[in-house]
Amino acid sequence: MRFLERLDRAIRKNESLLCIGLDPDLERLPAHLLEGRSPAEAVLEFNRRIIEATCDLASGYKFNLAFYEALGPEGLEALRCSVELVPPELIAIGDGKRGDVAHTSRAYARALFEVLGFGAVTASPYLGLEALEPLLSWEDRGVFVLCRTSNPGAAQFQSLGCAPSGKPLYLTVAEAVARANEQFGNLGLVVGATWPEELRQVREAVGEEPPLLIPGVGAQAGDLELAVRYGTNSRGERALIASSRGVIFASSGEDFAEAARAAALRLKDEIDRCRGV
Repeated sequence: MRFLERLDRAIRKNESLLCIGLDPDLERLPAHLLEGRSPAEAVLEFNRRIIEATCDLASGYKFNLAFYEALGPEGLEALRCSVELVPPELIAIGDGKRGDVAHTSRAYARALFEVLGFGAVTASPYLGLEALEPLLSWEDRGVFVLCRTSNPGAAQFQSLGCAPSGKPLYLTVAEAVARANEQFGNLGLVVGATWPEELRQVREAVGEEPPLLIPGVGAQAGDLELAVRYGTNSRGERALIASSRGVIFASSGEDFAEAARAAALRLKDEIDRCRGV
């Protein structure tokens, strides 16, 4: 099954655009999880409880690789096991922002898709889309290319004009991805909810097909209503609204999983309201 079909099915499975970020910062993990467990074991248990509590509310989960890599080999094993916990009909996204020359990208593809089992990844376009072809050759896996990221300093490079058109870099990337998607069919873009006008421009530039991964609606205070309005296509699909800290750290107590579910449900309901469903 090709990736875009998998994504559409994941969204329709729970009628949800919500993508929950599993970024297990040890300093914010509930203290009781660390009692008698190694950090990696605590992370795995945390993820297991969050996934079990929310898997009927989300279309996918996004794993920021840095939080697992920082724990060494045990952290990477916790990551691999966590990905296995994601129901197969949902999308597990490896957020590593990878991108390098072709032979290195082939190794990234093996690591992310074969070893860790992700259904999609984030990638950098800085070396050109040709460098991402080893990732794109996996037709059933998705590649979300960085376009207009949610961080405050994103404009330093992403808004620079590109010759000869003078269009900003983020729109140049968006248009290139849309053209390449006609060939590969598994490309999407990362566009932050913190930049609603740019998000609108990107969706208009790429049209109906490419999916958008939209972080920044939680702790970064992006505008959820505009993110849904501008980020989805005419069917109200092909967008994943990602929230991490606002869901998984809703409580630091023993009720953390229940609190995460309540936060995820509130966010899903608000997304649905914005979608008109």
